[in-house]
Amino acid sequence: MAELVATAPPEATAGRPVIAWLGKAIVAALFVAMLWVAWNLYALGETVLAALILAAAVGFAIIFGTRRFYSTRFIYPGIVAIALFVAFPVIYTVVLGFTNYSSLNLLTYERALGVIMQARAVDKSTERPFALTRDGAAFRVFLPQGEGPGGFLSDPVPLDGNPVTVAASPVDTAPEAMAMRDIVPMRDALALVSVTLPDGVTLQQSGLRTFASVAAVWRLEDDGRLVNVADGRVLVPDQSVGFYVDETGQRITPGWRVNVGWQNFQRIFTSEGIRAPMLSIFIWTLVFATLSVTLTFALGVLLAVILQWPHLRFKAFYRLMLILPYAVPAFISILIFKGLFNQNFGEINMLLEALFGVRPDWNTNPFMARMMIVLVNLWLGYPYMMLLAMGFLQSVPEDHKKAAALEGASPIRVFFTITLPQIIPPFLPLLIASFAFNFNNLVLILLLTRGAPDMPGTVIPAGQTDILGSFIYRIGFVDSGQQFGLSGAITFIIFVLVAAIAYSNFVVMRRVAGGVR
Repeated sequence: MAELVATAPPEATAGRPVIAWLGKAIVAALFVAMLWVAWNLYALGETVLAALILAAAVGFAIIFGTRRFYSTRFIYPGIVAIALFVAFPVIYTVVLGFTNYSSLNLLTYERALGVIMQARAVDKSTERPFALTRDGAAFRVFLPQGEGPGGFLSDPVPLDGNPVTVAASPVDTAPEAMAMRDIVPMRDALALVSVTLPDGVTLQQSGLRTFASVAAVWRLEDDGRLVNVADGRVLVPDQSVGFYVDETGQRITPGWRVNVGWQNFQRIFTSEGIRAPMLSIFIWTLVFATLSVTLTFALGVLLAVILQWPHLRFKAFYRLMLILPYAVPAFISILIFKGLFNQNFGEINMLLEALFGVRPDWNTNPFMARMMIVLVNLWLGYPYMMLLAMGFLQSVPEDHKKAAALEGASPIRVFFTITLPQIIPPFLPLLIASFAFNFNNLVLILLLTRGAPDMPGTVIPAGQTDILGSFIYRIGFVDSGQQFGLSGAITFIIFVLVAAIAYSNFVVMRRVAGGVR
């Protein structure tokens, strides 16, 4: 019998090379696009990010351009995403903690030097108004002389954005001047024009409506020092602090970014104005996260148990009403509660005053402000715990409850000895995640209290209701100094603390869950 051999249809075999070449073309196009992105990032000075994109591009070309690493194609996008959006931000933030990066030290040394060298001194004795007139496609600058109609008229100037020096000649009458609204769009090009008068004095634009003799304030020496042209004052670049300083130690802004080692960390632990509020905020953050998890878990499980009661009528309605806070965006609920808790006009204080004759100071009393935050977070968090508990309660066997009831156990005892031990193990990772979320619940604090009331006697912005996340945000983005380096150092400390606390919680709760089985 002749052996039968299965063969693919000719049209299918013919199409394979086309698909293969199309796939290679797509890989090549994406590789070139990634190289282009890396090059542009490098040109912008983002060397580290450009190196990451370049490494990702090379890995992409190797993995998707050959069949040797075929299985790696499925996990490679995830690896790149973790490297770019998780590892890089964390490492970059930690690195910032070892620098003096702030609003005064944003630039590199070269750019900071360029900004300082741009400083100009205006000789007020030579300052005079000017007018601009058209001369075909070019323009002329007219500088009045005294009270009469005469003055000096410059040679034609193209105003094409290039620096140019032109001579001016005396004229008896002023030419027809352009309106100021037409001159304003050309002010950048006009700033590059220098007009030389017959006596040799050169004038430049010193204001929106004036020309004057303008001279550089600083002269750069070969050794990097700056000398004031007018008074001989000397500035020396201090690479340890990232500023030009004079002989008295006065710093000239802007500065530049330099590595300062452990100075930010030393400042955190040695400065009483930083250490004391940070310790207080850290303790409050732990209390806030623990209370939030405990109270939302307790209330959510309680409501889930009540909704599971077989004799309860209108269950669907109650369930819908209790889930509504979870359906409303959190920031809307927070802003509504901010109005409800207003000390003077809030409905909560009006109700408490009508019933009990009290008006709590929710915004100015530290204890009441913290209680307000916990209550609002309880409202926002219990629906999530209730939904989880409603699902976990369905997995508890009814036979266990009935057996305990036949033994004479009360419903409360049945819950704590039968139901709760069986729902805690699946709840465990979610409780840990909830703790980590509330530990950094920045949105709640910023929208509800902004950290107020403020702590007295601190050298950095710190409030009684600040948690570590909002505390760092205020240092980095709200404080006038915008101390990103200090924020990075505190963030690194928080990262270590949260990792240790989360791991400890996991170990303890796992042991508790194992012990109650």
